Amino acid sequence: MNARDVMTTEVVSVGPDTPIRDIANLLLRGGISAVPVVDGTGAPVGMVSEGDLVGRNDADRQARRDWWLMMLGEGEALHPDFLATLGSTQLRAQDVMSAPVMTVGENVSVAEIARILSEHHIKRVPVLRDGRMVGIVSRADLIKALASEGAESTTPEDTKRRPGAFARAEGADLRAGGPSHDGPPAAEAPKPESDALSAQSFRHLVAGFKDVQARQREEARRAAAAERKQRMQALLDQHISNESWRTLLAHAHQAAERGQTEFLLLRFPSQLCSDGGRSINVGERGWPKSLRGEAAEIYLWWEQDLKPQGFHLAARVLDFPGGMPGDIGLFLAWGE
Repeated sequence: MNARDVMTTEVVSVGPDTPIRDIANLLLRGGISAVPVVDGTGAPVGMVSEGDLVGRNDADRQARRDWWLMMLGEGEALHPDFLATLGSTQLRAQDVMSAPVMTVGENVSVAEIARILSEHHIKRVPVLRDGRMVGIVSRADLIKALASEGAESTTPEDTKRRPGAFARAEGADLRAGGPSHDGPPAAEAPKPESDALSAQSFRHLVAGFKDVQARQREEARRAAAAERKQRMQALLDQHISNESWRTLLAHAHQAAERGQTEFLLLRFPSQLCSDGGRSINVGERGWPKSLRGEAAEIYLWWEQDLKPQGFHLAARVLDFPGGMPGDIGLFLAWGE
């Protein structure tokens, strides 16, 4: 079974500017514990749970979560301790959401999703198709899937018949084959109408040469765009296992033995960021919220395992093709 087989497709979501009062009403009336936050393109940029709204430290508050959510949703006077945890009842989703958010592709297996939820101590992951959220898989969805699976097993023929299988097949072809360089040969330069030596015939040659150059540039641009799309899809679909993470740390340890003070954990296209790398480029403090896919997963691994040990995580734009942010590097740093 894959994500598309078990995901909930009717997902309630909010925008970054949604007031927390409205979110509290959504959680309370919908009987749900969290909502994803999506940007204008439909891509998830964060997650707001009831814990983000009612706080996590007061056991009594957690036991009376419905009451707290109702008070917040209806704008009633709240306890000063609760207000202190929020700072203000005028906060919006982007102020309280957990980010970056872990995501999976439609074709990720149920076993892999279970591993991700367990290793990162999360309860749900949005499911993406072409960068847009099309569903969500929670722990409850996994339990239902395991309970209903029984003795039946998923076959390749079943997968082909399911809705959405064609879209995934297209994505698989992109990842496996990469950009194609086959195609019609470039047009030959136009020949002068006569063999007579003239400025006009030379101008025909120049025009033909420029036409060929323009075609080659366009083909190179399309090939580069296809390669970026392929890399983006791979970074969105692939996930880092505990073993892979330990291998990265072993390489970082070797870098320290060579006298280095940082190690490049991941190089990825700026388009993987929800803002195209803008916040990283200008050095905004909230740049981690823009991370998606494998970059977001590395951030969460660092935050869970290495931040408490004094390690830093830095992000830098590595190149600027055409004057715009190109690839971005995530660096693990331990220098003074």
